[in-house]
Amino acid sequence: MTDTERRYTKVPVELRASTDRKMIGGYAAVFNRQSSNLGGFVEVVDAAAFNASRGDGWPDVIARYNHDDNMLLGSTGGGTLRLMVDGTGLDYEVDPPAARKDILELVQRGDVRKSSFAFRTIEDEWGTTDQGFPMRTLAKVQLVDVAPVNTPAYPDSSAGLRSLAAHVGADVEEIRSMAERDELRKLFHRTDGPAAPKRQTLGAAARMEMLARKQDPYV
Repeated sequence: MTDTERRYTKVPVELRASTDRKMIGGYAAVFNRQSSNLGGFVEVVDAAAFNASRGDGWPDVIARYNHDDNMLLGSTGGGTLRLMVDGTGLDYEVDPPAARKDILELVQRGDVRKSSFAFRTIEDEWGTTDQGFPMRTLAKVQLVDVAPVNTPAYPDSSAGLRSLAAHVGADVEEIRSMAERDELRKLFHRTDGPAAPKRQTLGAAARMEMLARKQDPYV
């Protein structure tokens, strides 16, 4: 199992109410929508990404404010967190304890406006966007938590870069260096069909190949 990763969605979190309680709800993840640049690549969540977790009954999934262990809002085990997958994405609804009424107020006032989810990748796929930019698709993940957040942290791209390195058979540090130089697209070869990663010779061997050619091999 890979490290835990976190992503957030720009769909607003909201205060929901029934006859006897107030709840916090929203979409923790939205399907098939490209993320912002995560450090040399973008990412989309496949519509089937959460099927394994849902099929297992969402085991041990919790809701935490800002992903903080000290700010537990609810859990699937306790029946205070409900998760649903629809055509848009992963929707959640949580009943915060009485001690967390301040978070209900923050959501209602609009101070807390976004949602996030934490996950571990089970299966991902690599390709490119229509513009040739590297794109990772989360095909199957284990859901860890959902969270209303006021200050989304910049997502750590380390796990994604390790996945790409394994996918193309390259050294992780070489991939990380290429990401810092915004050169990951050089690993991909565009065709008329769906884009697929192309294994490249990296490091000193790649430089020798480039010297032996009159044209840029990545053009």
